[in-house]
Amino acid sequence: MKRRVTVKTSKLLILAVALLFCAAIAKLCFIVLADKTDGVNLKNKAASITTVKKTLYASRGDIYDVNGEVLARTVNSYTLIAYLSESRTTDKNNPKHVVDKEYTAEKLSEVLGMEKEKILERLNKKAYQVEFGTKGSNLTENMKSKIDALDLPGIDFLVSQQRYYDKAGFASYIIGYAKANDGEITGELGVEKYYDNELSGKNGSTEYQKYTSGNYQIPNTPTKIKKAKDGSDIYLTIESNIQFIAEKAVSTLSSEHESDWIIFTVMDAHTGAIVASATSPNFNPNDTNTITSYMNPLVSYQYEPGSVMKIFSYASSIENGTYKGDATYKSGSLEVADVVIRDANRSGWGTISYDTGFAYSSNVAATLLAQKVGTTKLKGYYKDLGFGSKTGIELSNEATGDISFKYPSELASASFGQGITVTPVQILQAMSFATNDGVVLKPYIVDKIVDYNGNVTYQGKRKEVKKVYSEKTVKKMHSLMHSVIYEGLTDMWQPNNVNVMGKTGTAQIASESGGYLEGEIEYVRSFAGIFPEENPQYIIYVAANKLHGVARNIADVTKTAIEEIASYAKLTNSKSDVDYTKLIKVNNYISKKTEDISKELQEEGLVPVVLGSGKYIINQFPTKNEKVIAGSKVFILTNNESFIMPDMTNWSLNEVKTFCNLTNVTCNFNGYGYVISQSINKDDKITKDTIINFELVDKIKK
Repeated sequence: MKRRVTVKTSKLLILAVALLFCAAIAKLCFIVLADKTDGVNLKNKAASITTVKKTLYASRGDIYDVNGEVLARTVNSYTLIAYLSESRTTDKNNPKHVVDKEYTAEKLSEVLGMEKEKILERLNKKAYQVEFGTKGSNLTENMKSKIDALDLPGIDFLVSQQRYYDKAGFASYIIGYAKANDGEITGELGVEKYYDNELSGKNGSTEYQKYTSGNYQIPNTPTKIKKAKDGSDIYLTIESNIQFIAEKAVSTLSSEHESDWIIFTVMDAHTGAIVASATSPNFNPNDTNTITSYMNPLVSYQYEPGSVMKIFSYASSIENGTYKGDATYKSGSLEVADVVIRDANRSGWGTISYDTGFAYSSNVAATLLAQKVGTTKLKGYYKDLGFGSKTGIELSNEATGDISFKYPSELASASFGQGITVTPVQILQAMSFATNDGVVLKPYIVDKIVDYNGNVTYQGKRKEVKKVYSEKTVKKMHSLMHSVIYEGLTDMWQPNNVNVMGKTGTAQIASESGGYLEGEIEYVRSFAGIFPEENPQYIIYVAANKLHGVARNIADVTKTAIEEIASYAKLTNSKSDVDYTKLIKVNNYISKKTEDISKELQEEGLVPVVLGSGKYIINQFPTKNEKVIAGSKVFILTNNESFIMPDMTNWSLNEVKTFCNLTNVTCNFNGYGYVISQSINKDDKITKDTIINFELVDKIKK
């Protein structure tokens, strides 16, 4: 049996602990209630300490084309400020405020393109510091360097970040734009807006304690840091060389013929990837003042498509089993309920087959076929193709269109693309059935998203929506679309180096007051095509609203673009003995003789713009390995800076900016698009101190 041990606690020990505890409580109460302890005012001491929390901004991700060419990135931007208070200067030999306001205003006016009087007005204000409005904000590194070189006392800069778009108006409605607001850049249109969260990343923070009377952290106090997570990079499906061809096509059409809007889009026939999409109007995302509409024509414009819809109404008739291509009907006109359906040729072509009716774009043929299919079934086919609903492409503000036809006359109109509305991207989606054995593909614009660690977090790919038609129907439609180009009423849609199949459209424009507008230009002219016919690689859709011109104008531009795309993608017919390679790779010309390179560029079909009278080349644009369209300007800067002013009439804004950057002269712009006047006459000498003012409009001067 174990013996129990009893431990006795000393009463004196208990008393001592209790006294110490009471003493501690008393000391704490004294500290709390006393104004000072050990000569230190604790209340004031606590009040003088503050917690500082600063935002660590994440870097916004870049946007690239499918091959890794930069389309959008973040750069430093500068705001010019002038310190006016003499209190900043403690050493008269090293002034920190504006001393000579007249001289400062004069020199700044030469660089900013701002009137001297307006600058002087700001410098004469009673203020600690002033800014200079829009002329003194969003300055580039180049502009900052020019002002720094003036060595003006009291002149300084506030640095911030802004979004920069390397190719200016290139695919502007696809890329969109982003703006800087209170240190953060926010996407406001296009991919910049749709993927704003992914591009923005997540801001971090740093937190520490400091005395309110100073700017430094209290020694031996901790710092809490939450690192910023930089935004992801986005790679689009846009192929810059094909986009360049599309931009050129739209520019040519819009500059030669006035129109409300034009769209030119190219889609990969087997994946649904949008490889190019150019529009007019366009805008320069580096200058949001050039935006005239915030709606992307590819996804936001809804309109009656016209006879392009015959591709789908004919295919539906074939799939329905009620189509007999060699059966005949009387063309010209057809009475349906209370309306008369008419062909473009009002007198018709006599009694012809339904196959021929497609080649001739007969409204009567389409109506007769739709009547056999019926309203419910035809609408069902249209819905399966994607009409009447969003495609879900990664772009904001996508419209749905309207295919709510019901009555016999509405069924007739719907068969040839009137009385219903669609969007361009819906046409492209629907056309994919013809290149995928009847399966409809979802269009997409993002190839991949790569996070700040280099990990691919999203990979765009082919996505099948639904199989709508059989392979037999597809094969027949290939034959019919071939007949439009090569057996129809005109040969103007036939490219010289590749075979194409497709369908044209000419739709009357609906009036807001009912009925349709009347006049030579009150149409939406369009073309939906596939090439090469033998092995389809691309689907193309072109549309122009209220074009001041005839169908041949849009046909010529489209045909040329198809030839250029086919050449670039090496899809041309081997039997062709004509070289249609329109894209030319720029070589390295630096250190080579000006005379030799100028001659070489001309022989290659490019336009040399020689800057200076030197014997050798010291800089160039575009740079080595970039590809340009035949007829493009190539700027070569020589080793003698005796510059002569060229005639820049019809030069684009980007071309003029290239000239100004290479020559280091100051250029001011009024307007956007193409030059119509310049303040310095042709052949006048210009130097780095020259200021040139340009007037621009959005169309080439004829």
